[in-house]
Amino acid sequence: MAERLTIIDFTEKYVAKFADSPFLWEKNLDTDQWESTSYAETLKKAKRIAAGLMALGVQKGEKVSYLSEGRDMWVIGELGVLYAGAVNVPLSIKLEESNDLVFRVKHSDSKYVITSKFQLPKIRKILPECPMVQRVIVFDQVDDLKENEIYIGDVIALGDEFLEKNEELFVQRYQSIDPDDYANISYTSGTTADPKGILLTHRNYTANVEQAHSVIGVEPEDRMLIILPLDHCFAHVAGFYTIMSYGASLGTVPSGKSGKEALRNIPSSIQTFKPTVMLSVPTLAKNFKKSIENSIKKSGKFVEGLYNFALKNAIAYNKEGYNKGTEFVDVFRKPLMKLFDKLVFSKVRMGLGGEMKFFVGGGALLDIDLQRYYNAIGIPMYQGYGLSEATPIISANSTAKHIFGSSGKVVSPMEIKILDADGVEQPFGVKGEICIKGENVMAGYWKNPKATADTIVDGWLHTGDMGYMRDEEMLYVVGRFKSLLIAADGEKYSPEGIEENLVESSKYIDGAILHNNQDPYTIALVTPNKEALKAYAKELGLDPKSDEAKEKMLEKLQDEVNMYRPGGRLNGLFPERWLPAAVCVLPEPWTEQNRFLNSSMKVVRGRIEEAYKEHMEFAYTPEGKNIVNAKNLASL
Repeated sequence: MAERLTIIDFTEKYVAKFADSPFLWEKNLDTDQWESTSYAETLKKAKRIAAGLMALGVQKGEKVSYLSEGRDMWVIGELGVLYAGAVNVPLSIKLEESNDLVFRVKHSDSKYVITSKFQLPKIRKILPECPMVQRVIVFDQVDDLKENEIYIGDVIALGDEFLEKNEELFVQRYQSIDPDDYANISYTSGTTADPKGILLTHRNYTANVEQAHSVIGVEPEDRMLIILPLDHCFAHVAGFYTIMSYGASLGTVPSGKSGKEALRNIPSSIQTFKPTVMLSVPTLAKNFKKSIENSIKKSGKFVEGLYNFALKNAIAYNKEGYNKGTEFVDVFRKPLMKLFDKLVFSKVRMGLGGEMKFFVGGGALLDIDLQRYYNAIGIPMYQGYGLSEATPIISANSTAKHIFGSSGKVVSPMEIKILDADGVEQPFGVKGEICIKGENVMAGYWKNPKATADTIVDGWLHTGDMGYMRDEEMLYVVGRFKSLLIAADGEKYSPEGIEENLVESSKYIDGAILHNNQDPYTIALVTPNKEALKAYAKELGLDPKSDEAKEKMLEKLQDEVNMYRPGGRLNGLFPERWLPAAVCVLPEPWTEQNRFLNSSMKVVRGRIEEAYKEHMEFAYTPEGKNIVNAKNLASL
């Protein structure tokens, strides 16, 4: 059995091994240069912060809420919290609503808050509702620090004094930490109910890093650019700790006053940092692809034609990843692959810094066409699967084993089984709920024993996700086990496949969710791509603002839904009885701002259905069943 390391043991082990190697990279905005912090320097500074926290009165097991943009100090500061024996409560900077922040700070019993100057106004706003918070530690120097606020530099100075007089006490503190002690309370993104606080232990994290080694690896010279929020455990495990265990290094995108400003810094960071690997989610992957294709279009018809031909050849050669180059015709495709890689794809890769080896994909399901695309241009996107309750990695594709459309090889050591609705284990190829058992399974939900008991049964984590095992290694995730459509006769069906395919197959549909809760038929709620529909109207010679044009736009949307029916180009792809018989066209896209997407960019079904309850009820009337109706016209 593997040694049960704490994050403290883990850090000490790898810092000793890679002491002088660069671990963290951050861009100095004054010099415009990337500057590194070594493994040894990182740990030394973390210990000074930890000692400073002890000097402030932080006790072992106390909770510290953490709200900041990504930066070196995020990682160093969290290590400081952990070395002080405290529990980090990382919060998303996307949390704008004060009640969301208040709930997490109060529910976690946080006595301390660590934040940045950009997030400090949010913290100040909620403090009157959080009387248990004793101190606010600020990463940056600000001119108007309040009585209970302190600059991190002053905490470090307190730490230096503490270490001079009480070094033995400090060492005793971090050596007293047990593998089963809590390291983190990671709050779910939440839907209509209060978010749950996921309790992750020191051993949860170190075990998941060991498991991750069984599916994917990097080299000491690799550089990862973290473009995902650092509050999520995916960034912790696939980022900080896995990178540390290989002696590699990681950089963070310079933050700004807003999330939009940070997003604008991503392209320049990629160009100057030149990462060899990045973590990604489908939303970012699609944005990168769109950016590449827009650039190709601007290069002229010849370049665009060459690019499309090269792409088609590469996709045909690669097939499903694991079986590339296996047909006789591939003998002729292979030399073309090399030629086009030199002429076309090497230049395309320059748009992502020129040194990228691969992406590691997480989050929502990554469609197979996107996997084919990135593999074709020479930067494979290795889709994985996991959830925070599993700390989070459960499976991943890799260079060693890569099958498009799969969620990858299951990590080891970890048990997995697929159960039907009655709890009966299913054989290979049969869908059911994904259940796992291993040292990466969370300790439970903070202050929520009922939810814990419902989710972890006899040591098995019930993920709530539906999937199947192709063999003893490869997992396929196909949707939510519990997000089922239920027909009037009680038959159940998972809607995700249809929803994702509608969006991927139609340039006129940006978002889609299906609904059927024992109703006469299924309906679809769609967010239209209004610009694409306007362009379509213009092609017909119509003024997009005219009533006639809007009717034609709605009919076009209906055609897109009908492509799965007899006579349509995707006929037979899904059971016809589950295809939507009515379409609700919604007036606005789903965003984090209107709270129809959560901070993980996942659709919040319950909130959308509540907001458009009247539209849905109307869709079950004879008038509403016809897509050309008053409500849909008004939405355009």
